[in-house]
Amino acid sequence: MSAQDYDKIRTDIRTLVNDVIKANVEQTDQGVFPRDNLNALAKAGWNGILIPKEYGGLGLDHLAFSIVCEEIGRVCASTGLVFVMHTGAAQTINLFGNHDQKLRWLKPAQEGLLGTYSTSEKASGGHWWFNFSEAARDGDSHYLLNADKSFTTSAGAADYYLFQTRSPGALGPTDISFFIVDAKLDGITHGVWEALGVRGNHSGPISYKNVRVDSQDRLGEEGKGKDIVYDGVTPIYLIGLGSVWHGVARAALEAAATHLTGTIHRDFNRKLSDYQVLRQQLGESKVLVESLRPWQHDLARQLDQLQADGQPQGQLLLPLTEFKVHASEVANVSARNAMDVSGGYGYKKGQIERIFRDARAGIAMGPSNNIAREWIGKDLVGLPLELFEAGGE
Repeated sequence: MSAQDYDKIRTDIRTLVNDVIKANVEQTDQGVFPRDNLNALAKAGWNGILIPKEYGGLGLDHLAFSIVCEEIGRVCASTGLVFVMHTGAAQTINLFGNHDQKLRWLKPAQEGLLGTYSTSEKASGGHWWFNFSEAARDGDSHYLLNADKSFTTSAGAADYYLFQTRSPGALGPTDISFFIVDAKLDGITHGVWEALGVRGNHSGPISYKNVRVDSQDRLGEEGKGKDIVYDGVTPIYLIGLGSVWHGVARAALEAAATHLTGTIHRDFNRKLSDYQVLRQQLGESKVLVESLRPWQHDLARQLDQLQADGQPQGQLLLPLTEFKVHASEVANVSARNAMDVSGGYGYKKGQIERIFRDARAGIAMGPSNNIAREWIGKDLVGLPLELFEAGGE
């Protein structure tokens, strides 16, 4: 696509965000799942952004996806994260699913069908890729799934879950299988999501008790799920996640600049923007925020090229992880500076206070920044990541 096409994508999604999502920010922050926002995104086709046109999607690329994530994140991080998980689940089916699965699970996205990942388990903490649960066979044509999953975005609201577990009779933690689980199946219950920030994304626990899944909804071959983790789930998740935090960082900077230029100390008739110390904090944020877009676009283009060449996208695991770490850290610095320069007014309930709370989630979201830095450092000195054995933490 041309630069003009990407400019139009940004203009179009920004219009929708300003017209619909912005109006719902307050109720989303109160914990209401952003269904209206998602319906509006679906109506405009955005929830099928990477889905090929033959399956009812827009058939756009990762760069377009990253722009949309950034623009949603500028206004509502909760909606941005739900959108990332849905697009990630759909893209994973697109990459690893068969024609029948794409017809049944991707084509209805244009009517608003919502998917998400359900991978992490409480027992393995921040090592979301490591499962203790194990699928069991139920006859020749079905599986039984039992697991207690933690931090499943859109828990209780999604229409299907991309469920990760060990294969039946697994010989080790890398013997992984994936299933597309219809949310209407018996045996699925979800808990309550109560959090400091991103309160509308409902990343709560889900329990699967003897959930009976038809073998036609196994994604890929049994035991081949490790490839799906590396080349399906992780790349789209990380570029989307980093792009949302990029949007959050920009929102904090814009809110701070608006407050400083619009607030006057009447005792000396000076705007807050007249104080050098406050301007310098804005300058710190601006320099960091501007580091994100070129990196984001470069990684998105690399993902597009790998997909076009039929190459595994997991080749970009570490660069994408580095981007996620940096974007979430920049969002936190930008939010902190916005809070600092706006003083007590920023501390009161409102846009800056919400952004400050939302931004904190980026540090902990898997891989947490502490774990991610260890990956990066190990690779730098020639050590293996050891994700599925002791030492990988």
